[in-house]
Amino acid sequence: MARYQNNNLLGIGLMLLATLLFAFMDAIAKWLVSANVSAIQVIAVRSWMITLFIPLMLFARGELQQLYTRQPAHHLARGMIGFLAPLCFFSALKTLPLADASVIFFSAAFILTAASALFLKERVGIHRWSAVVIGFIGVVIAMNPTGSGDLSAYLMVLAAAMIYSLIFIWGKKLSHDDSIIALVFSMNLGMGLVASAFLPWVWVPITAQMLGKLTLMAVVAMAAHYTFAAAFVRAEISVLAPFEYTMLLWTVAIGYLVWSDVPTTEMWTGAALIITAGIYVAHREALRRPNSEDL
Repeated sequence: MARYQNNNLLGIGLMLLATLLFAFMDAIAKWLVSANVSAIQVIAVRSWMITLFIPLMLFARGELQQLYTRQPAHHLARGMIGFLAPLCFFSALKTLPLADASVIFFSAAFILTAASALFLKERVGIHRWSAVVIGFIGVVIAMNPTGSGDLSAYLMVLAAAMIYSLIFIWGKKLSHDDSIIALVFSMNLGMGLVASAFLPWVWVPITAQMLGKLTLMAVVAMAAHYTFAAAFVRAEISVLAPFEYTMLLWTVAIGYLVWSDVPTTEMWTGAALIITAGIYVAHREALRRPNSEDL
């Protein structure tokens, strides 16, 4: 008997909540880096808060054994390399609007498809490869390399998406033997260690207001990852895929209300291509069977 009953409506509700929480977390990060707090300092404080909280939570529930792994070196290496993803993304938020950064980060769906073919030896047919190409055309349009935007910031978000995809594939392999909570713990431990090594060169005094936002960010991050995972446990991937992109609506709204950011025509055009291609990739993945043809 399955641990959780399938409930698409509940899954959709959890996905909508998760995208809102992720948008809120990114908004806090943008506020912090815009206040000249280094992305490294943000990652260090957030990671150590999560790293300390998880064992306490598991201890209270009598489930500390969930942190056990037979591959500690792989877990730690994954976290240390994974540090580069939030470093690139949070650094880019200093100059990029939230919505623009979110749209470019959606390219992770296409990078994951390509990475699955290269590293997991999954068969990717013409339909999904076509969607990948269209999606990256959307990324180029959204970045608008001939415009006045900060191209280096867009490239940092793209790099973050690539690193995230690598970490996702790595985590998928490790999850065959280890728990999800162990992956979350080791990821934050590795990021915290790397970020802490650079803290002496970037540290700025933390005010009470900054500490409050950093604490809120850590809590929101844990809640976002939990609700995101819970959504996929309770609903089908093909049902949830379109709702992942509601994050764009949240980031547009927050960006406009807080920073008066108004998305450009290029951003909306690129977003339309990226989202359409992303949903199609998820649709083809749902139709795929171990021995089926992806034509």
